Amino acid sequence: MLQFLPAPLLGTVMSLLLVLNTLFWVVPVYATTLIKLLAPRGRARDTVSRWVAWGAQNWSSVNVWLSRHLLRIHWDIRGVERLVPAGQYLVCSNHQSWNDIFVLMKAFDRRAPFFKFFIKQELIWVPLLGLAWWGLDYPFMKRYSAARLQKHPELRGKDLETTRAACEHYRNVPVTILNFLEGTRFTQDKHDRQDSPYRYLLKPKAGGMALSLSALGEKINSLLDVTIVYPEGAKGFWDFMAGRVRRVIVEVRSLTIPSEMYAGNYEDDPAFRKRFQDWIAQLWADKDRRIGQLLAEAGAA
Repeated sequence: MLQFLPAPLLGTVMSLLLVLNTLFWVVPVYATTLIKLLAPRGRARDTVSRWVAWGAQNWSSVNVWLSRHLLRIHWDIRGVERLVPAGQYLVCSNHQSWNDIFVLMKAFDRRAPFFKFFIKQELIWVPLLGLAWWGLDYPFMKRYSAARLQKHPELRGKDLETTRAACEHYRNVPVTILNFLEGTRFTQDKHDRQDSPYRYLLKPKAGGMALSLSALGEKINSLLDVTIVYPEGAKGFWDFMAGRVRRVIVEVRSLTIPSEMYAGNYEDDPAFRKRFQDWIAQLWADKDRRIGQLLAEAGAA
């Protein structure tokens, strides 16, 4: 509708509309979050959690609607036809830019529960969004430097305890738990410093995924393996808002999780940890090859 606007003006209009949408929906999200503070634990609090998620889902859907009408993006989304809003899903995805969050909103919009992901503890102070993330039961992870862990070994594994506690809470509510297994956005510099064995991916971190499976149990519907490809190359969020991202490919594979991956002790059983890491490494190798194929199909390899 406004694609004719110069990129800087389009980006300004789009950003302003996203801010206004956030200000509008933050009111019901905050209101239900305050109710949640007073609700007793158990079924009552689970019900209020659904109210909070309802507000967040509507916020997301309006963002998607704005992008559909204001941005000229060719979306190629595959594999989402059988998802259900009442399901429980564990999602793993590659990660290249902040745009990935918007892309996942688009791919899963009203097809699956509004997703949750693990975020850095410092982000709880982000204006408007920090409290909303708390109300949505997003687990806040506190990362420790190697130097601090050496001085305070008792802090080791605290982030994994947070994962376990959060996933225990999700047992009785529809949920989509998002894992960016690489732990950070892909850049060529990070890739080279890691000496990653993959062409398009950083090395995956398997611990959070292992604890998610252990806590949720076999009630989880399936593992959704999401591959995001930008045929023109990953760009920043401003470029996305300004209409400079013209094509996005999202491929979702629903995978059966091997039953033995639910029951082991990732932290204390080296044999199980090795099996789990090998399973994730194979998943990542398949994803790396698939990214190459999708880029070749798009004429961008």
